[in-house]
Amino acid sequence: MNFTNKFVKQFASVTLASSIGLVSTQLSAEALPGDGVEITPIFPSIAEERFRGEIAIAGLEALGYDVQEPKESEYATMMLALSYGDADFTVHLWDKLHDTFYQKAGGDDTMMKVGTIMPGVLQGYLIDKKTAEEYNITNLEDFKKPEIAKLFDSNGDGKADLTGCNPGWGCELMIDHHLEAYGLTDTVTHNRGSYFALMADTIARYNDGEPVLYYTWVPQWVSGVLKEGEDVTWLSVPYTDMPDGNNDVITTYKDKNLGFAVDEVMSVVNRDFGLENPAAMALLAQVQITTTDESVQNLKMRNGENSEADIKRHAAEWIASHQELFDSWVATAKDLSKQ
Repeated sequence: MNFTNKFVKQFASVTLASSIGLVSTQLSAEALPGDGVEITPIFPSIAEERFRGEIAIAGLEALGYDVQEPKESEYATMMLALSYGDADFTVHLWDKLHDTFYQKAGGDDTMMKVGTIMPGVLQGYLIDKKTAEEYNITNLEDFKKPEIAKLFDSNGDGKADLTGCNPGWGCELMIDHHLEAYGLTDTVTHNRGSYFALMADTIARYNDGEPVLYYTWVPQWVSGVLKEGEDVTWLSVPYTDMPDGNNDVITTYKDKNLGFAVDEVMSVVNRDFGLENPAAMALLAQVQITTTDESVQNLKMRNGENSEADIKRHAAEWIASHQELFDSWVATAKDLSKQ
């Protein structure tokens, strides 16, 4: 935004005094900390994760920031863009899962993690409950047995077909590592590709009464269609084994070792931008929604409310139903910006 536009937004009245642009002004009592400042978000190219971003955008706009159309990329590229200043913030960093992307892009030298957008996010492997109970399958290691693996073979090669993860998301590296670490490469095939297309096929097979094995995460609409404890069950892994060797992380959920760190989604800003914009930092440090909130919204998308306009409306509805909390985020950010 040029200087003239900034001036118009920040001041209530402007009188041109001469041809060289001298002005007299009266500062508006309504001036906001973000007035005249453009801010560029960057989000993953996954529509199902746009919801939390729209809530953050609404908060920044309430502070006066001119929020640009979000850029989209995969997670590793997203961190590089923030590090280089090609974007200003995101609300999509999985703290443990994406730590390698964060560190390789510059880490704390060029970026700052400023808040937990969503605590208690999960990842892991699930199978249909019917097959789990019939064959007493409780652990991913059970798939070493050829007779178990064949139950989940959908293409006739004798190996279990695991619906896996998109390349570039980070989870695909974890899955490959687990299959190697637990000695499953001869009996399990990791099917990569368009995750939601693969899951559509997986759900169709489940509805046809066939055994299914898949990776997923929470929050997400899948958990609203294949319900844990009713339709499907989490599998344990034999032991915690992380690709970086750092196994001192919490991977247990409901007494099951899921193999993935119980994680949290963080808001991250470009370091220079954050230091120059304390109000934005303060807002992003507070924004938080639950995994249930996002899973419910994602299920609406799966049921057809999946346009950008729909997602913006979902965010507006969430804010309306949490108005007091939302207003407190904005008020706190305004107050901190004055200090």
